[in-house]
Amino acid sequence: MSPIPSLPSRDDVLRMARSTTDITGQLLDTARNITRIALNTFDPRDGSGAEALRVLRETTAELAEASASPQAQEAFYRIVDALTRLGTTGAPLAVHPVSRPAQALLAALGDSLLPILDAVEPAVQEAADALGDLMEAESPLLPAVAGVTAGALLAVTPVIRAAADVLRDSSPELRRIADALTSALAPLLPLQVALAERAAAAGVGVVRAALPPLADLTEAAATTNAVRPVPAAERGVVVAVTPA
Repeated sequence: MSPIPSLPSRDDVLRMARSTTDITGQLLDTARNITRIALNTFDPRDGSGAEALRVLRETTAELAEASASPQAQEAFYRIVDALTRLGTTGAPLAVHPVSRPAQALLAALGDSLLPILDAVEPAVQEAADALGDLMEAESPLLPAVAGVTAGALLAVTPVIRAAADVLRDSSPELRRIADALTSALAPLLPLQVALAERAAAAGVGVVRAALPPLADLTEAAATTNAVRPVPAAERGVVVAVTPA
């Protein structure tokens, strides 16, 4: 048989009543503030509040009617259907074998870029600090440069407007010149394409031929720099036996 729970004491009852009264008072104050905000926003004394409510009611009614139209329902259906297909086919595609090359490419790029970013971070930080120092040092010149730039633009503006007027008046002649140049250069386009292809092929060959010797030279230079440095005592002996 379970024991009978003890009744709350008088202090507990007073505490709960006081807490309930405080919460009720705060809720009433909040409701009163909301009512004041609504009355201040839609004050019907000058008719603006009633007009705003009427416009809001008519707008929401039109939106409700438009959303119930067959065209809107068809658009909503297509949106939901597209999202459903994307959700059902996107997740299996992420683990499908077809996506493995893309995953390998992203992993390789991440593994390759992280060491490079770590290596260039100090240089980039120093360059940013140097650029900030440069901008701070030349800040007294900025007003003068701005004034000179504004003056130059004001001086060039009439020339630009005159050139625009001349070109606008000469548009037929310009069109004739463009047509003549197009007709003259059209036979040369295949030759230019062939030259560009040959130049690209030659450049690829030069790069492929130059990469192995460059790699050997870089490796030899790195090996030479890695050799143990000559001690100071040996350098002194070398200098002593070297004829003046």
